[in-house]
Amino acid sequence: MADPSFDVVSKVDRQEVDNALNQAAKELGSRFDFRGTGAQVAWAGEEAITLQAETEERCKAAIEVFREKLVKRGVSLKAFDVDEPVLSGKIYKATGKLVQGIAADKAKQIAKAIRDEGPKGVQAQIQGDQLRVSGKKKDHLQEVIALLKDKDFGIALQFTNYR
Repeated sequence: MADPSFDVVSKVDRQEVDNALNQAAKELGSRFDFRGTGAQVAWAGEEAITLQAETEERCKAAIEVFREKLVKRGVSLKAFDVDEPVLSGKIYKATGKLVQGIAADKAKQIAKAIRDEGPKGVQAQIQGDQLRVSGKKKDHLQEVIALLKDKDFGIALQFTNYR
């Protein structure tokens, strides 16, 4: 039988993000302090989201409303990277994108942390935009999960395929 293993991934449930976006758009349309400010939030492609308003502070407030909705839907804020609002014509626009997948440098950093601080006999292999962690004992794998949850790598991590 193969050694126990699990995958470390950084993925976002797109349906939850879509739900958060729709809730934020509804709130921006109905809240008193956003009336007449042209505040909007919408998809701008597969992974990008645009937020806009007539003033910079209303644009920043729209970003905060969207972030609140993401948190309520269980999406980590580390998975949403947004720029500062920029004046574009008469309106301020901010573009945000969903961060998915583990970049090669982050994967190396995570693998190094597992090697240095994890229990002996646990290996981490980089497989594209995810890591496969395997070891002799399931207890060791659970220690690695706890170790990775305690550390901040700047991205949202999920643990899948535990077997």
